[in-house]
Amino acid sequence: MVKKALSTLYDGTCTVTEHQKVKKSNGSTGFEDAVVLKDQPCRLSYKTKEENTSEETNASSMKQVITLILDPEVKIKPGSKITVTQYDGTTDYKASGKPAIYASHQEIILDLFEGWS
Repeated sequence: MVKKALSTLYDGTCTVTEHQKVKKSNGSTGFEDAVVLKDQPCRLSYKTKEENTSEETNASSMKQVITLILDPEVKIKPGSKITVTQYDGTTDYKASGKPAIYASHQEIILDLFEGWS
């Protein structure tokens, strides 16, 4: 029941792309992008955290933490490219690690996608 109620809050969609190893026709190994999930309902959550950046100056900075919330049964590998469309905007992110999985949903911390590493 909680899972169903939470899914009504999903106001975006995401497409997941993996950079997969492939064997080319000449026998060499290369990589190509493969869409493994398309138009999955989701939601982005934003939180701002204060971080100490220097003990010498006692300066601090603000860091935004972006979390993707979606169905717990969806499998997304760390490092996958996740393209999220929400509120008429589209942004590419990278899954930064393993998701926190709950009975009702999962949460994946995202970083901006700056290319395959």
